[in-house]
Amino acid sequence: MPIPAEFARAHRAQFEAELSDLLRIPSISTLAANRGDVQAAARWLTDYLGKIGLASELISTQGHPLVYAEWTGAPGRPTVLCYGHYDVQPVDPLDLWTTPPFEPVVRAGSLFARGAADDKGQFFTIIAAIRAYLETKTPLPANIKLLIEGEEESGGASIEAFVRDHGDRLRADAALVLDAGMFAPGIPAVTLGLRGIVMTEVEVTGAARDLHSGQYGGVAPNPFVALAEIIAGLKDPHGRILIPQFYDRVVPPHPDEEAGWDRLPFDEEAFLHAEIGAPALVGESGYTALERMWARPTLDVHGMPGGFTGEGSKTVIPAKGSAKISMRLVPEQDPAEVFRHFEAHVRHLTPRGTRVHIRRYHGAAPVVMSPALPAIAAAKRALTDAFGRDAVFVRTGGSIPIVADFIGRLGLPTVITGWTLPDANLHSPDEKLDLEHFHTGIQAVIRFFEEMGAA
Repeated sequence: MPIPAEFARAHRAQFEAELSDLLRIPSISTLAANRGDVQAAARWLTDYLGKIGLASELISTQGHPLVYAEWTGAPGRPTVLCYGHYDVQPVDPLDLWTTPPFEPVVRAGSLFARGAADDKGQFFTIIAAIRAYLETKTPLPANIKLLIEGEEESGGASIEAFVRDHGDRLRADAALVLDAGMFAPGIPAVTLGLRGIVMTEVEVTGAARDLHSGQYGGVAPNPFVALAEIIAGLKDPHGRILIPQFYDRVVPPHPDEEAGWDRLPFDEEAFLHAEIGAPALVGESGYTALERMWARPTLDVHGMPGGFTGEGSKTVIPAKGSAKISMRLVPEQDPAEVFRHFEAHVRHLTPRGTRVHIRRYHGAAPVVMSPALPAIAAAKRALTDAFGRDAVFVRTGGSIPIVADFIGRLGLPTVITGWTLPDANLHSPDEKLDLEHFHTGIQAVIRFFEEMGAA
């Protein structure tokens, strides 16, 4: 067994303890009250990376800081740009957590904490793999650059600007992004495609102020009824999105890719009961569940703030209401173009007597990569060797905004993988990371560096 791999196995408890130290920092990027915590997480990482022997730097931005580090002691060898994010989602609803979200605890072989899976526990395996080389004075087989952001959960504007303005500094031969997961327990996966996203908010206003529903009901426009009409006009009962020209650019997956999905050990009934927990799966007719999640665009409503939601009753017609709505996109849909079509359709659906204001918060382009790319093939070999089972090719329904910039702006073939399981509770209470997969993931990163160095 190579020396770095032995070091990683011998220091399992230490890596878990250090990851737990990072997880205790409540680095919620979307909440102003946690801005200091986000800064603290960035400083923790910068200090840690410096202590293990990397040239590390805390980079100030207009938003939350970036953490950059590098090791370039392998001249003539390939360079890998490794990405992660240290910010986390809010913890609501807090009462559904079994233990406090920022007090890491191990239960049944998993580490529970906000950020354990998304994404601190994932990118920490890259850091642990690098440390295994440096601590054993074993030269890394490839040059390494690390770029860790603090705004993935809040739009990613700062890293997007940094990539745009500092492409020369980030020059590499491939990128490694550990912000995806396993297909199933013990089955490693390389993600070839990500859906893009357009995040919006539709605000409808009616009267100049809240009105008494008894006195004015029947003549005053109700923004929530208007929102209901608008939302109902966005999709038909069969799950097809009704926005004109929405599907014009959609490109279906290659038949070989779909054939690979058909061979995956996926049981829709088990998926329904174990992961969804609803009476039935829904979505666009004529497609399998995997196709609907990975290769078809979607539209979802995430929340409708406004009006009276307190205890008891208050019979008002609210002056305004809003709905937060996102669309997930597939190749070759363009986020800006989709938003224009969405905006036009919402205005067309807006009922008489109300006004609408449509905000676009952020977006990301969809991506898809060929399994024949050398970096993708190297990752498949590394994962297969580390986990002792053939790695599979998948897509994911989620979005990682920076990947489109790595591919489009930097021209980097990008390996997207990770060690989370489908039941990791990403963005939900009791988020967790399976510790055996965490440690095997460190071994997989070590093997990936070796595969890249031999390329």
